[in-house]
This record gives sequence, C-alpha cells and structure tokens, in this order.
Amino acid sequence: MILPLAVYFEVKSVKIWLLKGSYGALFGLLFSCGLGLPLPEDVPLIAAGILVYHHQMNLALAAPLAWLGIVGGDCILYTLGYHLGEKISKLPFIGKHVTITRLQRAENLFRKYGAWMVAVGRLFMGIRGAMIVAAGTSRLKFHKFIIADGLAAIVSGGMFMFLGYGGGEYGPEMAHRVKEFKYTLWGVAAVLAMILVIFFFRRERRRPVGP
Repeated sequence: MILPLAVYFEVKSVKIWLLKGSYGALFGLLFSCGLGLPLPEDVPLIAAGILVYHHQMNLALAAPLAWLGIVGGDCILYTLGYHLGEKISKLPFIGKHVTITRLQRAENLFRKYGAWMVAVGRLFMGIRGAMIVAAGTSRLKFHKFIIADGLAAIVSGGMFMFLGYGGGEYGPEMAHRVKEFKYTLWGVAAVLAMILVIFFFRRERRRPVGP
C-alpha cells in the first residue's frame, strides 16, 4: 500500500513533469503506466486534476487525452497477450506486474465471468495488467474488450481526476485528502464492480440455451 505522504510527493513530482510536458506528458505517462512504468496511473490523473483546478490545464483536453493514454496502453497489453500468450510474463517491465501466477488467476476469472471482468479488473490496482492480458490470451473479441475497458477507464480515470480537482486548493495537505478519500473511492469502485457482475449474470441467465 502506498502511504499518503508518498502519494503526495509523487503527485508533486508528476505535476512538474506535466507543467513542462503539458498534455503530451499526460498521455505519455498514462500510456507507459500500463506497460510497466513503476508509477501508479492514479498519480498522473490526480496531478492533472490539480492542474485543471488551477487553470493550468484544460479539462476538455486533459480528460480525453488521459483516456486515450490509459486505453492505448491497455490495447498494447491486449495485443501482446493475444499474440504471445503467457510468454508475455518474460518481457521486461511488463513481466514484473504480469506474472504467470497473476495471469493464470486472471484467466480463470475471465473464463468464468467473461468480458466484464476486464471492466472490474481495471478498477483495482494490482490486477489491472493481468486482467487485460488475460482478455488477449483468452481471445476476447476486440470490440468487446474496448467497450468494457473504455467504460471502466472513464469511471476510474474520472474518479482520480475529480479527487485531484477536489484537493487542488489544499497544496501540501493533498496527502491528507488522499487518505481521507481513499476508502471512499475504493468503496465506489467495489459497488460499481458489483453492479457490473450482477448485470453480467442477469444477461447470461436471459440468454437462450441451445445450438
């Protein structure tokens, strides 16, 4: 678990990078996070939200570019999983957070619950990469993957940008804001995950059985 103070210093550093590199840096960081950059994607999103609050970034540009960065990195992971299978765990950087053990667990969940596990997995740090790779190794159709992943990226990305925007006026107290809202955010994510799973089960029960 990342300590709130550590989150604050990471956000402070990333804010400097975003100020220097602007929207291209936001896209590049989020794209790279999905491919193994040792930085939680939540940090650039929080930093971007703070800069939007201070009118140093435009939400109309930052939000879609953040979404494209997140989903773009996920598409690369999906493609690598589709073509390489479990060999992806041997790739540099990616293999550090997409291990064989995590990937096999994700594949089992994926076979059991289907496409919506992509959306559920995207909401939780630690299993995001493995779940996305599992979508590729399980040969999930790309249009189903992009719908589930894209919707979940709007939810997760929007939550953390909103957190940054809400803490924008607090400066050094941002660490305490992260601690204050951390459990609320995970609670919201858990509720959304449950809704997605219930929706999936209801849909499967209504599907006609037969050839």
